[in-house]
Order: sequence, then structure tokens, then C-alpha cells
Amino acid sequence: MTAQRAGERAKLKIGPEHVAWVKEELCIGCDQCTIVCDDHAIEVYPVKLRSPILDVDINKKARILREPCTGCGLCVLACPTDAIVMIDR
Repeated sequence: MTAQRAGERAKLKIGPEHVAWVKEELCIGCDQCTIVCDDHAIEVYPVKLRSPILDVDINKKARILREPCTGCGLCVLACPTDAIVMIDR
């Protein structure tokens, strides 16, 4: 863990008054967030790839389900592209 990542972890908003949010433009659909989420609060859905250069059959993005999300923040720590942030409910 880099010093920057450790600093971000220290100021991470966690708890039931917060919920995870996915910045779709940063999400690469890697499924790391769904692996660490014990609350089944994340689903991955197919989207069209927006690149005219790449020809990929399926592109995926993550979506947070607000009700089951407990605000634990594990998905934020697991995301390799920092696409997931915690926001106020």
C-alpha cells in the first residue's frame, strides 16, 4: 500500500450513514468489488464499449445497491482504479 493510499484509507468515510458510489467512467468491470462485498450490495452489468478502436463483446461496470450496502468501505479499498467512493446516504 502506498503512502497516498494509506492516507486515503485513514480518512475514508465508513459506517451506516455512508454508502458506496461507483464513478462509471473509471470502472473497468474487474469484479474485485463484488468479491470483497459480503453484503451482496454490488452488481455488475453489461454496457456497450465506447471505444471505436476496440472490439469487445462484453464490457462490464459495477453498480452499488444502496439498501444492502452497510458502508463498510471494503469495495473502495479493493478497487484498483479508485472508481468507488463513499458518499453520504
